[in-house]
Amino acid sequence: MTPPDSHLTVPDDALPARKASISREDLLAAALTLIGPHRSVSTLSLREVAREAGIAPNSFYRQFRDMDELTVALIDLAGRSLRTIIGESRQRAASSDRSVIRLSVETFFEQLRADDRLLHVLLREGSAGSDAFKQAVERELNYFEEELCVDLVRLAHADNGALLHEPHLVAKAITRLVFAMGGTALDQPPERDPEMIEQTAQMLRMIITGARTIAGYPPTR
Repeated sequence: MTPPDSHLTVPDDALPARKASISREDLLAAALTLIGPHRSVSTLSLREVAREAGIAPNSFYRQFRDMDELTVALIDLAGRSLRTIIGESRQRAASSDRSVIRLSVETFFEQLRADDRLLHVLLREGSAGSDAFKQAVERELNYFEEELCVDLVRLAHADNGALLHEPHLVAKAITRLVFAMGGTALDQPPERDPEMIEQTAQMLRMIITGARTIAGYPPTR
């Protein structure tokens, strides 16, 4: 007679091979494989990530305390990656006659549509994640704002010594606008990208023009 639980027995050679060792990078890559435009990393379970990485769940704790720590590490990695991409777009703009604003926006949307899951992490976790995730995203946004503020002041000075009113607020407005538009774009078909790119670039020009105008003609109280 067949034992009642025999149908639940899986031969050892049918089980996925488990890795002898695992790195933080392996676990981050496994998490990225599981997420996408319609799934946030905050919805992943530790067991899912461990299974994707080919390790036992307990081995996860050799690299991260919990899923929160892994997600924060992903957000940090995403921020560094996007800053590199935007930096490269600035260099491209400097060597061409195209608008740095337009080129930067186009680069951002190109990455968005290239299934850049690191970028999806930044756009999703700031609104859907835990307080720890939101704080990590806020930290990355602050990094962007600090770097952008320096660039804005430099570009303004290069343009006949133009001034910007409150450049740190200009950088904050630009950063928040671009990320908000990116989050909206994730829920829109790619066919709408040209329209959204044009709208975003125009709004950025309005912000910068307004800041220059106020700097030259202080508003009355």
